Amino acid sequence: MSRLVAKLTSRQRTLLAAMGLLVVVAVPLRGLLLRQGGPMEEGFMLVFGEQFLRGMVPNKDFLYLYGPGGVWVLAGVFKVFGVSLLAERLVALAQLLGIIFGVFVLLLRSWGRILAVAGATITALIILPPIALTDLAWNGAVAFALFGIAAGIGATRARTTRGANRLALASGALFGMAILYRPDLVLAVTLVSIFLVPRLARGARIRELSAAAAVLSLYLVQIAMAGLHNSIQGMIIDPVFNLRGGRSLPIPPSLHQFDSFLQLAGERGALKWLPTIPAPAQLTVWFLLLVFVVPTLAVVAWWFRRREPGSLRSFTLVLVAAFSVGILPQALQRPDTAHVAWVSCVPFAFVPVAGVEVLRAWRPTLSATKLLAGGIVPFLAFLYLAIPNYTLRDYADVSAQTFGLHRASFEIKNDGRDFYAGRRSVQVQLTQILKVADKISKPGERLFVGTGDLRKTPYSDAFIYFLLPTLTPATYFIEMDPGLANAKNSRLSKDVASANIVILSRVWDHWTEPNDSRLYGPEEPNDVLKQHFCTVKNDALYVLLQRCAHGNAPVP
Repeated sequence: MSRLVAKLTSRQRTLLAAMGLLVVVAVPLRGLLLRQGGPMEEGFMLVFGEQFLRGMVPNKDFLYLYGPGGVWVLAGVFKVFGVSLLAERLVALAQLLGIIFGVFVLLLRSWGRILAVAGATITALIILPPIALTDLAWNGAVAFALFGIAAGIGATRARTTRGANRLALASGALFGMAILYRPDLVLAVTLVSIFLVPRLARGARIRELSAAAAVLSLYLVQIAMAGLHNSIQGMIIDPVFNLRGGRSLPIPPSLHQFDSFLQLAGERGALKWLPTIPAPAQLTVWFLLLVFVVPTLAVVAWWFRRREPGSLRSFTLVLVAAFSVGILPQALQRPDTAHVAWVSCVPFAFVPVAGVEVLRAWRPTLSATKLLAGGIVPFLAFLYLAIPNYTLRDYADVSAQTFGLHRASFEIKNDGRDFYAGRRSVQVQLTQILKVADKISKPGERLFVGTGDLRKTPYSDAFIYFLLPTLTPATYFIEMDPGLANAKNSRLSKDVASANIVILSRVWDHWTEPNDSRLYGPEEPNDVLKQHFCTVKNDALYVLLQRCAHGNAPVP
């Protein structure tokens, strides 16, 4: 085998390395495609993409806490391929491949194929299992930003002015797309630009900034459609100020219990080989490792830049460290597995190269093999021993699900559409609720999906809207958040009053987190139900109601 590889050209070896990464993704792919997605997060992306095609606008007709880019792109995919769970999950797969191969490209150019494959594999192990295949704005933004960094580095090293200008245009456009997906990524992009832009030639610099500005001007389209006040409220005021009290979690995460209700409810991992520390403690270790790695990476990058001021390797590490510092607040504001994975997938991939460079300076006589082993093996071993539940063990678990082993998802079908639940009881009860809802409703009527007690709105089964495509969402709060949907001045009661059909989910009735999501909001939405809606079907997890034809009917 080694002789065969030795006969390959450099380009062929790089292609072989990339194919190896594709295998890493392909092994768990079927398991990921059949895995339960986030009932609210994946649900609202499915709904938002379709509703945008029907003329509804983010932050005018429905709450959307991020930039419009993700909705626009998904709507475009739905326009071409049709609205389906598979189409949405393939968009999500493209985003995750963008992150994995963005890391691969950055490492490949400066450190070679072995470290590139090792780092990108670390990224894959971190980002694939906890996130699964859900089209999330953050994933798309990070993928665009990583390739923006790669193109920017290429622009500084291009042999011709024409090549530099083209790469600078691409870099600026990619950075613009990252911020169009997630406005809060402006911090990370700005930190990268502080080091990148001065290194560009004047013409390339102008093209970099012009391309970014051109893409960001698309925010004017969003403002024109939704209005300036609605756009600022939905993309800045609500996520930055109004949401934090109901979503923040303790720092660091608790050692002995999960602070996140979703983490507790969704804890997975059928494969229990290798005894290790308890799962909550693993999350604590993961978070503490992240807040250690990011500043350490920045220090190593600064040291390396001083040691080799003109090298491509040191420049790449500086940009990656700046980007990692810029995205760290995402993990600090809610340190659960999803947010920690969103951030650590980038800096953790560069820990081996930082280790290699420190070892190279400390022991310059070490062979290349020993340098690579010293940089890669200790960190992989630590991931394996300290946080296996959220990396190797979960990866192995979902890979087994690819082949039908340990599968813990149950398909819900209705009106030619499907979604996957994590509990058999949800599948059975909701399937019956949806069938009855189809019988008692008419196309075009308004559907409201809410919590069992509308005074508390910590989460929502937004995917139900997707499974009843002939009905129109009756509420601005397709995504339900504490402190927003149940705020004192919320329009929730008016939205409920506008509905013809109501489905209440009791799945989240026992939601408890150490934050303001425990607080009750106004009683008015419940009063509207009691005054104007009759119970059609009442199960343990779901209640179906219809606007009463005559008189009042108390709702239990």
